[in-house]
Formats: sequence, C-alpha cells, structure tokens
Amino acid sequence: MNTAPQTILDRVIFRDGLVLIIDKPAGMPVHGGPGGGDHLELYFEALRFGLRQSPALGHRLDRDTSGCLALGRHPKGLRRLGRVFSDGLAEKTYWALVAGRPARDVGQIDAPLVKISSVKRGWRMVVDQAAGKAARTDYQLLASDGAVSWLAFRPHTGRTHQIRVHAATLGCPIIGDPVYGSGGEMMQLHARQLALPLYANKPKIIACAPPPPHMTGRLSALGWSLPAEEPLVAVPDR
Repeated sequence: MNTAPQTILDRVIFRDGLVLIIDKPAGMPVHGGPGGGDHLELYFEALRFGLRQSPALGHRLDRDTSGCLALGRHPKGLRRLGRVFSDGLAEKTYWALVAGRPARDVGQIDAPLVKISSVKRGWRMVVDQAAGKAARTDYQLLASDGAVSWLAFRPHTGRTHQIRVHAATLGCPIIGDPVYGSGGEMMQLHARQLALPLYANKPKIIACAPPPPHMTGRLSALGWSLPAEEPLVAVPDR
C-alpha cells in the first residue's frame, strides 16, 4: 500500500526557493527497487509547490533511516546542494540507539570502508585500512543504562552505511541493524539535524527532525523528552 501524498507534504521541515528538507519516514526507500513497492520518489510530484518540475534528491538515506533529507527544487538548487555535500560542508547529526556502551564517551572513529560482496550474504561495507576509502565519524554518548546507549554521530565523510559500520566498530551495533547488528526490529537510526551553508551572506539553513515513534520509548527511558534541546556533538581531542 502506498503512502498518501499529504503524509509526505506534512513532513516538509524547510522550504525556500532552492531546496526542500523533509523528515523521511523510516522504512521507506528513496528509490524504487526491482520488485516495485512504495518509495519516496513517487511523491516528488506532490512536492513541486507550484514549480514546473519536481524536486530531486540532494543526497540519500537508507530505507530504514528516518529524518532530515534534502531535495533540490530545480537544477540550480540541486547543483548548489551537490557542491555543499561534495565539498564536505553539510553538517549532519544522527541519533542512534545502540547495544552496549562505548569505552569512551566522546571520540572519533577513523576507519576506511570498502564494499564487498558474497553469494551467501550479499553486499556489505567493511573496514579495510589498505583498500578502503577514508571514513571519519565523531560520536558522543548522550545517555546510557549500560545495556542500551543513546549516541549522537557526526560524519565527516559520506560513505555508504558509514555510521552503521562505525557503530559496530565501536562494539556497539545499532539496535535493529539487519546487516551489522542482530536485526529483529526497525533500525534505531535517525538523521536528527542537517545544517546547510547554501548562501554566502546568510546563516546556515538548520533543520531538525523529531525522532520516529519506534525510537521514542527507549529515548524516553534514557531521559529524552519532547521538546528537547538539540545536544551538540563534542569535538574529540586530536
């Protein structure tokens, strides 16, 4: 069953002449797959807001990751977004609920990633210091009960599955991750905040998406409440 277009319209967080930022639902892929089914691009027509053309993706989120996703409203907006992301200027903050607790409360994971494939397991990303592409992620512990921890991640690079692999590298896989964790439920990863310096003489665009329902129970148990002030990710000592 497809999602009602109004549901996607209600998830628009920010809109100006160049870009849209939406709160992507968990469980919805951004692209259609070979088997068909619901996906975000089906609703781009509803997101025109009077323009002749539909918006297009400025970057991507995994199917089971919810939260802030930027779209270019037309070719100029898409080019501007492309430069911001390719130059590493987009500031992305993710919230994750992970199994266990990291050894350090604040740190940086520097673990290059490469894609591998196998007949039995399909493709996945793995850490490979020799062949991998550079991948760095800052993290900060926001709360923990020992068994479950609430972490904020801020990636400095944009590799496929970067946060998911880096969380597992910490020894704290994301709860529900079917590839790098134990699976069994919806993955507990949310693109909480996106900051985009799109204009030379204006402040950064900052969008913040509320955590999805499948995360709020554990977050509340760890001290989160709505509304909650956005925790800042500390920069680790270098």
